[in-house]
Amino acid sequence: YHTRCVAAGSVRAFIVSDLPFASYQSSPEQAFHAAARLLAAGAHMVKLEGGAVMTETVAFLTQRGVPVCAHLGLLPQSVNQLGGYKVQGRDDASATQMLADATAMQAAGAGMLVLEAIPAALARQITEAVSIPTIGIGAGLDCSGQVLVLYDALGIYPKPPKFSKNFLLEADSLADAARAYVAAVRDRRFPAAEHTF
Repeated sequence: YHTRCVAAGSVRAFIVSDLPFASYQSSPEQAFHAAARLLAAGAHMVKLEGGAVMTETVAFLTQRGVPVCAHLGLLPQSVNQLGGYKVQGRDDASATQMLADATAMQAAGAGMLVLEAIPAALARQITEAVSIPTIGIGAGLDCSGQVLVLYDALGIYPKPPKFSKNFLLEADSLADAARAYVAAVRDRRFPAAEHTF
């Protein structure tokens, strides 16, 4: 439903739809069925969370023509297992595993990689190690691109994450806030040091 709504209002945006929790974890075939529904609704790519454990699923999807964006670091669908919204990859062992997961996702066919809430140095290392674009959210300035949840970019939550900035404070409208975010990313003013781990 949400993908159809976004696609109906989109002229040229590249639409990446998250595979919902429990729609892809049990088998590659289950993931393919869920991905096919999102693509039929207008998505251009599907996103799934997880590292090496998901390589078989990513390969299964991409071999069948489904573009996949992998997601590493803080995994919102697994936040309860991670102990809350905490920065990931801070110690050597988890950083090494995340780097291995990133290269495994690329080898399985992922066309893009979201890195969420990880140290900037690790995000830089991963970005340099893979040839696919990396999209940072709380991962520092050295990713190929940036994403920020709209509610965070507009300061709607009372306690926003450290990596966000309220762009509405300096704007006269929602559209101006969105333009300010885009300009800050393009000019490499965002994320700044205060938004980085």
